[in-house]
Amino acid sequence: MAICKWLKCALFCLWLVMLALGGCAPQVREPLRVCPGKKSAFEALQYLTQNPQKITPLRVNGTCLLQYYDPDGKRHRENIPVIIWFNPPFQIRLQGDVAFNPKGIVVGSNEKDFWMAFKPKELGNSYYWGRWDRQDRGNVFRFDPELLLEAFGVITFDSDENWSLSNQGPFDILTREDAKGGINKKIYVDSCSYRVRKIEYPDVNGKIAFLVEQEYNRDSLVPELIEVSYRNDDGTEDSLKISLKHTKSMVFTERKRHRFFGRRRPRGFKNIYEIINGEIINNNSN
Repeated sequence: MAICKWLKCALFCLWLVMLALGGCAPQVREPLRVCPGKKSAFEALQYLTQNPQKITPLRVNGTCLLQYYDPDGKRHRENIPVIIWFNPPFQIRLQGDVAFNPKGIVVGSNEKDFWMAFKPKELGNSYYWGRWDRQDRGNVFRFDPELLLEAFGVITFDSDENWSLSNQGPFDILTREDAKGGINKKIYVDSCSYRVRKIEYPDVNGKIAFLVEQEYNRDSLVPELIEVSYRNDDGTEDSLKISLKHTKSMVFTERKRHRFFGRRRPRGFKNIYEIINGEIINNNSN
């Protein structure tokens, strides 16, 4: 039971991290224009894969307002300072200041690996890691490492996945179905700017369990406001609003890439887990 409590906190913080890759919150939302969409799902996905390549390597500082229920049912409200380093398209590192620890949360990824380190005892003092090539991309609720990069516009797809394209008002809507014909993901794309505006993750009953909405300023590819709601099994809802500012361009030398995006051997953690195809495996020997 204890591991389940830790896992719930850890995974929600992961979602916090993956969605914290945005910008400063705008005060006014402008209505979207309606433009002709893409002609096929393949064309739309191909276009989306080009967006991260247009982003300059950077560092961003900001804060995240998080409201959530802990495993005991108690509601919490926290402001978490965060720092993000991003070297497109696959190298990301985020540090979150939790309980006066500037590295209370550390999440990172590179071309081969990803990892999540949660130091505070409230989050289980745990370390999770895995390899990208050992993950089940269709499993978004147990663990989906793709989410970590999708918040920065890194959309990947396989030729054997079942994607369809529809258009509704200002949006091109990309829908992914599983092998049984159920919908496990919807991406709403602004058909004019072709930036992702919303991502829905339905549960096994088709109800939206996890919703991400993003706002942008002018021609920026990086979201300024990210609003997230997550429906828990008990009917409660967690939410967060993320605002990032003070963006600074970076040049990542080989030494810096190793420092920020290299996965090191975990030390000082009570629990160490490996993620394989969405399954969490105890691996205190790593």
